[in-house]
Amino acid sequence: MLRPSNCLLLTLLLTGCAGLLAQENAGPSVREPTAQTETQPSVQSKTHPHKFWDKENICLFAGVGGARLLDYASTRYLRDQGDYEWLLSNSLVDNRPLFVGIELAGTAASVGVSYLFHRTGHHTLERWVSIIHIGVGVGGSIHNYSLKPPRVIFVQPVSVSTQ
Repeated sequence: MLRPSNCLLLTLLLTGCAGLLAQENAGPSVREPTAQTETQPSVQSKTHPHKFWDKENICLFAGVGGARLLDYASTRYLRDQGDYEWLLSNSLVDNRPLFVGIELAGTAASVGVSYLFHRTGHHTLERWVSIIHIGVGVGGSIHNYSLKPPRVIFVQPVSVSTQ
């Protein structure tokens, strides 16, 4: 069983690995000019060195969606075991269509924040929004699945006879 401190450590480790992978895939930020690129005008502007819907962002957004799906499943598992949700109210989590909407809104918010960073030229932060979202989502899901069901104490009623 994973303790909450181990889940936090695992989340930080996964986030760090994902960040290193994203930096490795990004490649060098400054390309050396070649004869071909010197004669042709640059298609991309200085503020947008890559398209927003490039391969790396699509993979990161799919990861965010997967992490939110895993969060949904692990939270439903948690509630089915009889545990209480501490971040949202139990009535929100128990209303399945509403909870699916909340998970979809979280995914859309992550993509939206990444887009804002992209438009303002903060391309490293654009990627890190998704990386951190994936790490926190997977870490929370690991925590939810590692919890044991709560102990339920059944008390038998004592019959009192009046004699």
